[in-house]
Amino acid sequence: MKLSAEITMYPLQEDYRPRIRAFIDELAHNTSVKRETFPTCTVLTGDYDELMQLLGDTMKWSHDTLGKAAFVVKFLPGYEAL
Repeated sequence: MKLSAEITMYPLQEDYRPRIRAFIDELAHNTSVKRETFPTCTVLTGDYDELMQLLGDTMKWSHDTLGKAAFVVKFLPGYEAL
């Protein structure tokens, strides 16, 4: 099943811009999930299981590497946003 997800990251540090950029760059390592970045969010579209694994792995990486952050995600199962 296809899945689209819209994710917004809110780093809990003052120097938030480089942390957001690093998170988006980390998402880009997976080339089978389509990604488009907008001023307030990043939209991902791909296979349900692969996209969920990518989000989980990348959010864990973010917490381990970049520090605490809050994430807001909207999921649209069965829909290809990109």
